[in-house]
Amino acid sequence: MITTPTTPLTASPTAAPIDPATTGAVDPVAVPATDPAGESAVARVMPPSAPLVGTPLAASPTTTRRTTSLAVPAAHQAAVPTVSPAATRAADPAVVPASDPATDAVRLARAYLSRVAEPYPAALAALVAQVGPVEAAERVRAGEISPSVASQTAARRAEERAHADLAAIAKAGGRLVIPEDEEWPRWPLLALENVGGRRCGGEPLALWVRGPHFLAEAVDKAVAVVGSRASSGYGEQVAGEFAYGLALAGMTVVSGAAYGIDGAAHRGAFGAGGLTLAVLACGADVAYPAGHQGLLAKVAREGLIVSEYPPGVMPARHRFLTRNRLIAALGGGTVVVEAGRRSGAKNTAAITLALGRPLMVVPGPVTSASSVGCHELLRDGRAVSVSSVAEIVESVGRFGDDLATEPAEKESDLGAPHGEAMRVYEALGKRNGVSAEVVSVESGVPLERVRALLPELELAGLALQLDGGWQKLEMR
Repeated sequence: MITTPTTPLTASPTAAPIDPATTGAVDPVAVPATDPAGESAVARVMPPSAPLVGTPLAASPTTTRRTTSLAVPAAHQAAVPTVSPAATRAADPAVVPASDPATDAVRLARAYLSRVAEPYPAALAALVAQVGPVEAAERVRAGEISPSVASQTAARRAEERAHADLAAIAKAGGRLVIPEDEEWPRWPLLALENVGGRRCGGEPLALWVRGPHFLAEAVDKAVAVVGSRASSGYGEQVAGEFAYGLALAGMTVVSGAAYGIDGAAHRGAFGAGGLTLAVLACGADVAYPAGHQGLLAKVAREGLIVSEYPPGVMPARHRFLTRNRLIAALGGGTVVVEAGRRSGAKNTAAITLALGRPLMVVPGPVTSASSVGCHELLRDGRAVSVSSVAEIVESVGRFGDDLATEPAEKESDLGAPHGEAMRVYEALGKRNGVSAEVVSVESGVPLERVRALLPELELAGLALQLDGGWQKLEMR
């Protein structure tokens, strides 16, 4: 049982009882009446530092548009992005492109189903695919369902908290993203449907999201960086540097916000001014682990937080394994920086392989217990070794556009040192300069030949002439 203390990022998600007079509906999946006054309501784009609340705002002369009212009361609406999805993140990373909201009944139904079933509910998902989310929600409420669906929903089917959950995520500056939305990351999650029954669970029923970026666009070019919580200094340095470089290359860094490698990856992406996405095993409004409360608040302001779990849900061991499939699916590939023999990162690695995505591993010291899992993946031939950002981008990038280049070598026009030149090079002093005479004796090369080769080695960047003689410069 997980005992690490958690700290909510917001107040309790429990909302005040909803007055049917203000919602226009008694049944939580009924479509409330449209407010005619809402037809002239004006919404404006809000910076990431401001709460993304779905209430009407004062008009802006440059970023306004007319909106119609939604069925969910304004106080209960999640923020609806207001910029065309054609706008890119590079143009203005603080702006959330517009989504195409589905009907209110569908959103409420998926919010309800997200609460009553523990992910991943295969039987319930099959029912939703067959009859649609609204009809599925009505059948679950009435208990008119198959035994397999009943086993997944019976314990919570009386939990009528859809309005309260939407209000809670809106208060936390977030929104509920559903498959009917344009913001839904269809292609990354499609692979889950192909392997869901065999390995890890299929496509989520809905995603609770916080952050000012358009989710589908954010994961268009993304890499998952994962690893051990009990990481070493070496592992955290590598994770941070790789995430920094990936962010500079325009890649979104996906991880799980845990201690160790995950946290280093998120911070590295922020260090480069890039985008990072945290997938949680609890509600999107819950700070877990508690020591990452500040980091998660920053991710919510400047990146994206994603969760299958409704607001207020606390973490549990089985939920980490469930969320790992989303980390693997939302990344175009997975980099395992450090992993012990029984690390959860190996679970993410297995799902990555099941999804047919590239699996990359960073080798570590053979004496490090934190790298045992990485070395097992390499030894079994299930992963490729990576030692640079360029190699990662090549593995997950666009075909033909992101090829890694060979590292430059210190060599002369005649190539790397060989023969007598190599013997002269090896005879040079490592810390102090030595004379040509000493080099001749040490290398066994005639003095005249030594004096001819030394300037060539200097031009190649392999030797340095000092007052006391010649010093060796190491080859890369």
